[in-house]
Amino acid sequence: QVQLVESGGGLVQPGGSLRLSCAASGSFFAINAMGWYRQAPGKERELVARITNGGNTNYTESMKGRIIIFRDNSKNTVYLQMNSLKPEDTGVYYCNGNLWITALQNLEFWGQGTLVAVSS
Repeated sequence: QVQLVESGGGLVQPGGSLRLSCAASGSFFAINAMGWYRQAPGKERELVARITNGGNTNYTESMKGRIIIFRDNSKNTVYLQMNSLKPEDTGVYYCNGNLWITALQNLEFWGQGTLVAVSS
C-alpha cells in the first residue's frame, strides 16, 4: 500500500517562509512525477508545482519566483520551499504522486493535506 505523508505546514506571517515535505512509502516500482496542489477556501484544487523524474519543473504563475520544488530520490521525498508568502497563498496543500506500481502500470496518489495559513 502506497502512502504519501506530508509535513511542514503551519501559520506564518506575510513575507515568511515554509518548507513542505512529502515522503512516499510502501510498495511501488518507481516514482514518475510528484507535485503539490493547493485548495483555498471556496476554490478548486489547483497545481502549485510539479517535478518529473527527470527533474523538469513547472510552477503556478502566481507563485513563480517565490517557490522551488525539489526532490531527494534516495528518500523518495519531494520538497516545496516557499518564500515571501502572501495571504493569498493560504490553503490546504496536497502532495500528489504519479508512481509506477509495476513496470507497466502507474497510478495517482494523494497525501492527506497540510494547512498553510499566511496571516498577520
